[in-house]
Amino acid sequence: MTDHSRTFTYNAEGLSYTVTVYQDPDTGAFLADITTTEGAMDVNAIYFGDDDFSGDSKSLKGPLNMNGSHYEENVQWDSAVKLSDPGLGTDGTDKETYVSEGNTLTIELDIQSLDEIDFFGIRATSTSTPEGSIKAISEETPPEEPEEEPTFEKVFFGEAFDDNGFPQGGVFIAAEEPVPNDFNVPFLPEGTEPTFDNYVTHYVNELGGDVTELQGVGFYTNDAEGNLQEVYRLDAPEGGWQSTDELLDAYDQAVEDGAFEGAADEDGTLDLMAALSLPPDDEIIMPEDEEPTDAFEMDVF
Repeated sequence: MTDHSRTFTYNAEGLSYTVTVYQDPDTGAFLADITTTEGAMDVNAIYFGDDDFSGDSKSLKGPLNMNGSHYEENVQWDSAVKLSDPGLGTDGTDKETYVSEGNTLTIELDIQSLDEIDFFGIRATSTSTPEGSIKAISEETPPEEPEEEPTFEKVFFGEAFDDNGFPQGGVFIAAEEPVPNDFNVPFLPEGTEPTFDNYVTHYVNELGGDVTELQGVGFYTNDAEGNLQEVYRLDAPEGGWQSTDELLDAYDQAVEDGAFEGAADEDGTLDLMAALSLPPDDEIIMPEDEEPTDAFEMDVF
């Protein structure tokens, strides 16, 4: 199946299916995969058309028509194709057009472009719905919008934390260069999106960081007052992360588990019961008898 396809879904009591329309990359033929995800049905006819409702609507006679489908729009069908007569007959559930749960019926379509199909209809009998038959019409399922990846003001790659969980040894990386940057805090290159993947890449490739030495990673954002708050701590497993991929997999699992959801209230402030405050950069004081050093030699920024 090619990446370019159109998907139509139908859900009713006792029956759900998807129809994926695509062009076969090898033969050039346009195909429709009808897959039953719940229940079963005998697909007797298919209908399809675009969103131009001008002209006459195609229809099949007798029990295979789509009259009374009760769809919200009066769809004008460009094509109506009979696949089988109603009734399972002697073949029973082995009938060629009978699609049981988890199975797929593939049909070749007489079209020249995927743009010719905006609506897909199925006339089916012997269905697992209470009525025993359907006249179903589906519009294309809109693609899911990708979720925005979390971004952070700073990330702490921690090799040591004190008994209270405060960062003690390791390196902070900022999303942007602090002004002033008296303590040589590392920061992402200008224009780099401050996602965790990019922080890890900078930590390993630019700063020579070793993820196997980490005890944990802290993620920081600013609250409404501009104060830096730790919104999540990713603790290393016993024995540590053995590779960059292991660290990234652990982060992805935390995102999937909702670790960063609800970190901020509607007004943008963070839940202080779940957040750890750090002083702003300009409040961090170095001992008078020490000169600022390279980021990897400092305990905390």
